[in-house]
Amino acid sequence: MVKRVFDVIEFVDESAQEIVRRFPERGSGDFRIGSQLIVRESQAAVFFRDGKALDVLGPGRHTITTANVPLLVDLIGKAFSGETPFKAEVYFVTTRELLDMKWGTPEPITIRDAVLRMARLRAFGTYAVQIIDPQLFVNKIVGTQSLSRTSDVEKFLRSIIITKLTDLLGEMGKSILDIPAMFEELGAGVRAKAADDFAARGINLTAVYIESISPTEETAKAIDEAAAMGAIGDMSAYMQFQAARAMRDAAQQQGGEAGGLTGAGVGLGAGAGMGMAMAQMMGQAMQQPQQQQQQQASQAAPKTPQTVEEIRATLDNLEMRLASGELTEETYKKLADKWEARLKELGG
Repeated sequence: MVKRVFDVIEFVDESAQEIVRRFPERGSGDFRIGSQLIVRESQAAVFFRDGKALDVLGPGRHTITTANVPLLVDLIGKAFSGETPFKAEVYFVTTRELLDMKWGTPEPITIRDAVLRMARLRAFGTYAVQIIDPQLFVNKIVGTQSLSRTSDVEKFLRSIIITKLTDLLGEMGKSILDIPAMFEELGAGVRAKAADDFAARGINLTAVYIESISPTEETAKAIDEAAAMGAIGDMSAYMQFQAARAMRDAAQQQGGEAGGLTGAGVGLGAGAGMGMAMAQMMGQAMQQPQQQQQQQASQAAPKTPQTVEEIRATLDNLEMRLASGELTEETYKKLADKWEARLKELGG
């Protein structure tokens, strides 16, 4: 709260959370040569006029004279008899380190994900700042951005943090599954990226902390589905299990009080049919590789070679078919062992 008692002006920050406070809150104030300004510890008072920060006063009790606000007085001209009021604004700026500034994503961040291909994330945390150049701060924040309230300044600073975090996550190309182990590195990376933007406004960004980066509901569902698929492992066994559970559920289902037994019987029949169909499908899927292997073996078998020359020709033919991909390694080895044994029996 800024208090003005007669010609003594003072700002008391009762909440200890104010970054900047303007006096007067609207328009320009009347200041006289000889008025006093009380600046508390960890504060600076910046005179502002016509869109530009001028003189800066540090902690202490200051009497406005042509000596301690020369830029302002030179700008408006010499005061008549030292009494004529002049129009100006004063911004009280805190210079202490603000340790618990909050940031968070107002909307989810969309990133490319190495595992899920795309993910949407929410994030929040804290950061710490200290204003090291009050005049530059007022020029850039008030003069350029037209931000004169603490809430507006905080919103602007948060936007810088979120922009740098989004940029860093995009550059890293990591999956959301890897991010929880990288909070400290991400915080340091965001601070490094945002430091110059803060310094250009007279602010030292001393720390950035990430408390949470979490997926949206849709992304969390995709993660759960991927985890479930990974846990299943053997898909054929899982399908058999699902078929058995479907039979159980169908058998337990009833069609109402009047037709309960009938409904149960129909449900059991339907469930059994479903289970048989599923089992048949699984059996066919498992038999196909065996049938293909048997077919390859039958195609590869020669017309019962009898002589040493015929057996050698058969072995050469098997090698050619293996190289062309017509035979599997297993089929080739089985046939080659057979004819090599026969060749030894003939003394070839």
